[in-house]
Amino acid sequence: MHTPPRQDYVSISFAGQRSGSYNNSKQWRRQSCWRKWKQLSRLQRSLILFILVLLFICGIATYPTVTEHLSGLTEGEQHTESNSVLRPVVPHVLPEPLKQVRPPLPEPTSKKLSNRRGPPFLQNRLQKKGNASDTVVEDKAADTKKEGEDNGVISWRGAVIDTDQATEGTKDEQNSEDSPVDQKGKPSKESEANWPEAVRESFRHAWKGYKDFAWGHDELRPLSKSYSEWFGLGLTLIDALDTMWILGLKEEFEEAKAWVATELTFNKNVDVNLFESTIRILGGLLSTYSLTGDSLFLDKAKDIGSRLMPAFNTPSKIPYSDVNIGKGTAHPPRWTSDSTVAEVTSIQLEFRELSRLTQEPQYQAAVAEVMKQVHKLDGKLDGLVPMFINTNSGQFTHQGIYTLGARADSYYEYLLKQWIQGGKKEDQLLEDYLQAIEGVKRNLLQKSSPNGLTFVGELSHGQFSPKMDHLVCFLPGTLALGAHNGLPDDHMDLAKQLMETCYQMYVQMETGLSPEIVHFNMHEGSTRDIEVKLADRHNLLRPETVESLFYLYRFTKDQKYRDWGYEILQNFNKYTKVSSGGYTSINNVRDPDYPSPRDKMESFFLGETLKYLYLLFSDDPNLISLDQYVFNTEAHPLPIWPSTV
Repeated sequence: MHTPPRQDYVSISFAGQRSGSYNNSKQWRRQSCWRKWKQLSRLQRSLILFILVLLFICGIATYPTVTEHLSGLTEGEQHTESNSVLRPVVPHVLPEPLKQVRPPLPEPTSKKLSNRRGPPFLQNRLQKKGNASDTVVEDKAADTKKEGEDNGVISWRGAVIDTDQATEGTKDEQNSEDSPVDQKGKPSKESEANWPEAVRESFRHAWKGYKDFAWGHDELRPLSKSYSEWFGLGLTLIDALDTMWILGLKEEFEEAKAWVATELTFNKNVDVNLFESTIRILGGLLSTYSLTGDSLFLDKAKDIGSRLMPAFNTPSKIPYSDVNIGKGTAHPPRWTSDSTVAEVTSIQLEFRELSRLTQEPQYQAAVAEVMKQVHKLDGKLDGLVPMFINTNSGQFTHQGIYTLGARADSYYEYLLKQWIQGGKKEDQLLEDYLQAIEGVKRNLLQKSSPNGLTFVGELSHGQFSPKMDHLVCFLPGTLALGAHNGLPDDHMDLAKQLMETCYQMYVQMETGLSPEIVHFNMHEGSTRDIEVKLADRHNLLRPETVESLFYLYRFTKDQKYRDWGYEILQNFNKYTKVSSGGYTSINNVRDPDYPSPRDKMESFFLGETLKYLYLLFSDDPNLISLDQYVFNTEAHPLPIWPSTV
């Protein structure tokens, strides 16, 4: 039986044909995937989409860092040899500005709330190596980068910043002026007698920049050789008046006094911050009057003091943060009706002294009412206060957060100093201070690992954070001052421990300068005590550590405190000094090769930092005796009131 014959054939399918049969085409696969996608539940589809979006965002966020790192590696390989030749071992002014050394910075993108002593015009910038920090953006120059190029800005090799084509001195001259050290790198005893003069030279250099490029304006921008305005009241000049008097710089003082007499006017349609204008302007004028006896400064102090009084016209008697000194009106910040606790409780020394000198009681009465209100408020933790208080209700807000850093710090300082100023008679102030210090010990004091540094952290709704602002370094000096005035001896013991910690915040950084904020390691097995986040690596030329060094040396005569202060002065000269005049805050204390200068000299560098350094190095214990004067929080000495008994 034969099999039926069958016709053989070949079947060919063309890509252009659209039959419904299986052809393994891309279109069919897409349709199959779509059917499978539709078969998923809505929850599954949402979860997949969420993961894809998250991966996309992470990719965008990490791409610039990766590319910058790779380019940095390539750049580093290309310039390693040349940098090793050009970088000096000791600070000096470079002979020629090297173009394109400083990488261009992107435009500022987001605003950040200002801390104490800092103007509100601070914005974040992306810095070299991913360091984000704050940079002032309001200035006279329309295009800083272009102006910098025209003026030969900036040459940087971890030393003095050169803004001029010509040098200001030779390497040997700079060494002899700024770096008198022995062969081991420690300050030599032969040069110690010259340390006060080294501070005078630093002041003259800073003053030269201010006089040449920012005279009569608020703050110097030394790199762009311009200025920035905050209130338009000559903040740097007024802040520096008593410093010049104390340092014996009579010529500079007289030219500044002439400006105050002929140019300074408070009849301006301008909003000023109550706290900052009180501690800097009112405090500076009152201090200068107490040192010189010149009625010019008392008249100016009375003028600004009376113009600040509208701030107290609130339902709760807790003052508003801002005052228009020309219109006589006051208001809270645009975004809230709160004031910070530090601001409303750190204006008392100045207004009390104004009442004593003028015999007009309204100034003291206004600030005394604030202390009375804060004293009786609920929301404290063992004497520790929250950071904000409402000007309408008079109650603490944002409760549960306790810190000795920004927005609360000088509340504790002024409790003690008001008690001292008034002749140690106001027991309520002393009781609040003593209770607060016990609260610090109980809630905020911890030790780091591996070296057991004592530090003051923060508490947020019961959770401890090992974060410490440089601002907290006022505390060793305040504790020592209290112990000097008869408070418990363990206050001095704690002051010495915290002083060591604040010094370590400097010495453990590659530039020898402290960052704005540090975090301490508390875990066993940690290799270093201090960590610094990228956004916290800036140094604003702050005074708190040298302030406490001054107090500790005055009361103990321990030479190490002077030595530490001189190291800090040397590092300011090495990493922040600008050749054409002035000093600049920097963005990265961890990078000695490129600390990323910010182009701003805060007024408190002259008003506080250099003043405390000079007093630290002075051998005259009666130069601003701590038994006759009390310093306000801007380092302006005010007289301790004579006893009426």
